[in-house]
Amino acid sequence: MTNLPPITSSMPSLGDATMDTSAATTYTDVNGLAALKRDPNSPQAISAVAQQVEALFLQMMLKSMRDATSAQETDSNEMAMYQDMFDKQVALSISQHADLGIAKLLKRQLTGKPAPSAPGALRAAPPTAALVKTPTEFVNKMLPAIRRAAAQLGINPMGMLAQAALESGWGQRMPRNADGSSSFNMFGIKAGDEWPGARAAADSMEVINGVATPRRTTFRAYGSIEESVNDFANLLKNSPRYRDAIAAGGDVQGYIAGIGKSGYATDPEYANKLNQILKSDTLQAAMPVRLAAL
Repeated sequence: MTNLPPITSSMPSLGDATMDTSAATTYTDVNGLAALKRDPNSPQAISAVAQQVEALFLQMMLKSMRDATSAQETDSNEMAMYQDMFDKQVALSISQHADLGIAKLLKRQLTGKPAPSAPGALRAAPPTAALVKTPTEFVNKMLPAIRRAAAQLGINPMGMLAQAALESGWGQRMPRNADGSSSFNMFGIKAGDEWPGARAAADSMEVINGVATPRRTTFRAYGSIEESVNDFANLLKNSPRYRDAIAAGGDVQGYIAGIGKSGYATDPEYANKLNQILKSDTLQAAMPVRLAAL
């Protein structure tokens, strides 16, 4: 028989912590498990069960690692027995003294407690209720502010309305503030270094060198729909790149063509998408009768 080294001679270093032999008894003794079953809701029972499952998981990992090295076959059944004992001891020791997180996760599930937020971790914002439920509601909320802004610019309001529908998903998909509230950014305007106001971060899709690329983008945040529309109108009026769009006046097709050429969006199909919304049955059905002919 091959001479075996003492089992503890090759145990991994786990600091100065000592082995919890009472826990070992609980994991290996039938009477110990029966005692846990008598009071399954106690914190001690839940902790022990979670640690036991973690130890069993580690044993399975160690066994898989040994099976993967099948070329190094054991010399005898005695060797296999000692290796199995060694693996169980290592798994138990690691589960007691190393923070793998498996036992903690199981304890949270058994007690029904939510997972705590890690310090410095990104916090998912709570879902934001859509500003509107239907395209008709969207049009009714957007049109007053858009009509005023369009009158000041001397353009057809339908182009701005189609843009707001496209950029905001008909009022149901806008960047959110950190607390989950709406940014009211109806036109997808990004917040550059020059923007002094509030900001909201959101995932967006940019077309770079002809390839759609997901990006984390910072957008401008507003206090209302009116603020968003007014800021968009100021952007159109004050930037030379939108000169052709403004020059189109009442010609909504001219406005859309000018916006498409201006580089307002990286999407090369941006103008086509605006036209699709403009001609869609959805928009026509949502429009007030007096404006449907615009």
